[in-house]
Amino acid sequence: MADFDAIYEEQELSEENLEEAHVQMVPDPIVIRGAGNMTVFGLSNRFNVQFPAGLVSRVAPEEFKATVMRINTVLKKTLPVNVKWLFCGCVCCCCTLGCSLWPVICLSKRTQHTLNKLLEWENSHLYHKLGLHWRLSKQQCDSNSMMEYVLLIEFIPKTPIYRPD
Repeated sequence: MADFDAIYEEQELSEENLEEAHVQMVPDPIVIRGAGNMTVFGLSNRFNVQFPAGLVSRVAPEEFKATVMRINTVLKKTLPVNVKWLFCGCVCCCCTLGCSLWPVICLSKRTQHTLNKLLEWENSHLYHKLGLHWRLSKQQCDSNSMMEYVLLIEFIPKTPIYRPD
């Protein structure tokens, strides 16, 4: 039978265990919001190419600008088509009971997929080596309750290298 009334001393962590439990502080991700004048299903038609102050000494401004310009090029090619299909879908919505909006939804998903593939390529070829990770994320707008897609630049914590003494 177990002794339920017994009091046991708490074991203290040794110095070796404290080193293993080391927690690294990672800065908050940098958010790049859409800066365009048109938004389709939360995706703006362009992102701001202004270099954020949080990336100073982490990545060159030219590399940052080139990445955002590649993203803006994808958006420039795909969003006008999405807007045309959205307009046609809204005009025919009553006759098709909403089914005419499916092409716009599929095109929007394809645009998001294309952007995610572009960001994966950028991450694997440049940004992971610099300790950064770019991704497309959905966040709530500051001014209202609507959702929008933003670019998040997250900092990858450096893993400590184990060196036996």
